[in-house]
Amino acid sequence: MQKLLLILFGVASMSGTAHAQARVTATRRNGLVESYRAYIGEADLFNSNGARLAQPWQIIRQDRANFHQYGVRDRDDETDSFFADPVNRQALEQMLRNGTMTRDAANMIVRGNVWIDVDIYGSQGAGRWIDVSVSD
Repeated sequence: MQKLLLILFGVASMSGTAHAQARVTATRRNGLVESYRAYIGEADLFNSNGARLAQPWQIIRQDRANFHQYGVRDRDDETDSFFADPVNRQALEQMLRNGTMTRDAANMIVRGNVWIDVDIYGSQGAGRWIDVSVSD
């Protein structure tokens, strides 16, 4: 039994290591394009029709639409040039699927009233993924 547990632990560790190495390789190939910090406030939780958004990617996308398209900004929101382009905002869901965000961060974003830090990765002007974290 102990031997089986050691083997399973070793396989799990190797797959985690392989995933981390693949991420490092991808990061080298696709560099950091831009970073920004934004506050997810009440206005970011609703779409343009007033419907409550339920997914973190929808809320982050709405935050950037509010900032760039509608001029609705929370105090100390930072700008970014990447999501100023509506085409890039449309790609946000897929970029987040390719990136990272903890379940806790996702839940906090859906509740709102939280600061997020977003790192945008890609190459040659094209975004590949975003990493999102919640901060104080």
